Amino acid sequence: MKQLQLIEAGIDHIEAAAGLFDGYRQFYKFPSDLEACRGFLRDRIQRGESRVFLVFAQGRPAGFMQLYPSFSSLSLRRVWILYDLFVAPDSRKLGVARMLLDKAHALAVETGASEVNLATAIDNQPAQRAYEQLGWVRDEEFYYYNLVI
Repeated sequence: MKQLQLIEAGIDHIEAAAGLFDGYRQFYKFPSDLEACRGFLRDRIQRGESRVFLVFAQGRPAGFMQLYPSFSSLSLRRVWILYDLFVAPDSRKLGVARMLLDKAHALAVETGASEVNLATAIDNQPAQRAYEQLGWVRDEEFYYYNLVI
């Protein structure tokens, strides 16, 4: 089994994160654009608009997660939105996703958040199984809508 190391990404980690971020976007059928991924991550990290975490397997980037802060008017507390999570295909089934999801949980506890929210594709059953095995619950109370601009 490969040795895993989790870090919070800073500006010095943009290159490692950008390749995984680009892979994540391609998974969701967006065209590859490594330079735009670098710029997007750089802006989010520099402005403190997101928290980015990386897992390395034997020194190589293996997984990536980006969370955005928000708030709940109902609980009157912080909420984290886990918007991006991706594990490199050659690093799957090594515990990378679990390590990232455990970190999301720990971040929520550390910051006094009431919850962490995420969405995944309806046909992404492997991710759904992983979330549910770790205690995540699919929402059956609310419908979520998007207005694409």
